[in-house]
Amino acid sequence: MKTEELCSLSIGDLSELFRKGEVSPVEATQACLERIERDDGKLNSFITLLKAESLESALHAERAIRSGNYLGPLHGVTVGLKDLFHTRGMRTTGGSKILQSFVPNEDASVVELLKGAGAVIIGKLNMHEFAYGVTNDNPHFGPSRNPWNLECITGGSSGGSCAAVSAGLCAGALGSDTGGSIRIPSSLCGVVGLKPTYGRVSKHGVLPLSWSMDHVGPIARHVKDAALMMNVMAGYDPRDPASSTEPALDFTYGLDEGVKGLRMGIIKNYFFDVIDREVKEAVLHACKVLEGLGADVEEVNLPELEHSRSISSTIVGAEAAAYHESNFKARPQDYGDDVRARLEVAYLLRATDYVKAQRFRALFVEKMAHLMKRVDLLLTPTCPIEAPKIGVQRVAVGGETQPVLNLLLRLTSPFNLTGMPAISIPCGFTSRGLPIGLQIAGRPFEEVKVLKAANAYEVHTEWHKRRPSL
Repeated sequence: MKTEELCSLSIGDLSELFRKGEVSPVEATQACLERIERDDGKLNSFITLLKAESLESALHAERAIRSGNYLGPLHGVTVGLKDLFHTRGMRTTGGSKILQSFVPNEDASVVELLKGAGAVIIGKLNMHEFAYGVTNDNPHFGPSRNPWNLECITGGSSGGSCAAVSAGLCAGALGSDTGGSIRIPSSLCGVVGLKPTYGRVSKHGVLPLSWSMDHVGPIARHVKDAALMMNVMAGYDPRDPASSTEPALDFTYGLDEGVKGLRMGIIKNYFFDVIDREVKEAVLHACKVLEGLGADVEEVNLPELEHSRSISSTIVGAEAAAYHESNFKARPQDYGDDVRARLEVAYLLRATDYVKAQRFRALFVEKMAHLMKRVDLLLTPTCPIEAPKIGVQRVAVGGETQPVLNLLLRLTSPFNLTGMPAISIPCGFTSRGLPIGLQIAGRPFEEVKVLKAANAYEVHTEWHKRRPSL
């Protein structure tokens, strides 16, 4: 099988070929490495490529599968890691100068789980410095570039992860999401990104941005692939104080059952107030598709959303300031300009600001929970704009210029406040050929419903079949 074909296969299809012995993990890993050698000079999605290590893992997987020790759908499949996941004996930079030589002595819990399932870790992926931003314009390792237009941002902070998956440099990847850092780049790069329920996936061994807002989740080209990754990643971890004891599920359960009878809400206020026309049209059309598949779709309202962005930025700022305190005092010059500026603002926050933000957060969670008694899922745009060009700080929307940072975080951060599961899936392209994402959010620990709706939309549309041409 040719490199192009191998690099386009889903995790599910690859694993079946491995299991049957029709393709070997070594072949698939070599194909990814060839693609990386050819294309990553343009994309800059990797910080550390683990060429020798990944080929050794692939060979081990090949031998194990041939001897009858098949471990499951991730066995022999290439997975990239956002470079804030601890990897034993391999540097973990956090996309920063400060940690550029940091080598952990243990793997993050989720990395342990992936390795235990036989996944081939192919490398550490570029990210916005310390995950504190949404462009992936990294001053230390260079910007990641969008596979659909190399002049444009990938989104962040998991931008390298989404670019690599979109371009076929790996079959899946791990990201983290504090205000949208999985879903934003997934939307802008045209892939699937799931932020699970807070506490569903362990954060032990993951560099924090905001302890109470951070989530870990999968990035893939297909909804089913994200579900397969979740089957390995999810579960209680006593090493993570925020880890939930909620029983782990089979996240592929009922994936093909469709959406008939599911109640879905469209929040017209806030989510559609500041938005590009093409994005709005694509998302509303996607809602019509789901309605045509049997979902009950209605318009709903949540006035408290107007305050969610400022509350989110206060909580993230205060918690990030606490984490960075010692390094920022000792080495402020080693932070990039944008992250340093955000931390400087964060250090002006008062304890009362943080407490008030957390009190509003509790009220917001209560209001959202009340709304979710009325509907099973919420349908929204993931990002209100297409990917802007690298270096652009403001873009025009609705006749007014808006900061890129605020626009990209606007529609995703509410679900970090609530801890609800939310996914971004491709639902169209702009006239410039850039991807548009549909966001589907559900009640806490109801990822299965979120994935079911996302899969129903995916299998009845063609957007996920498009591939960027570099």
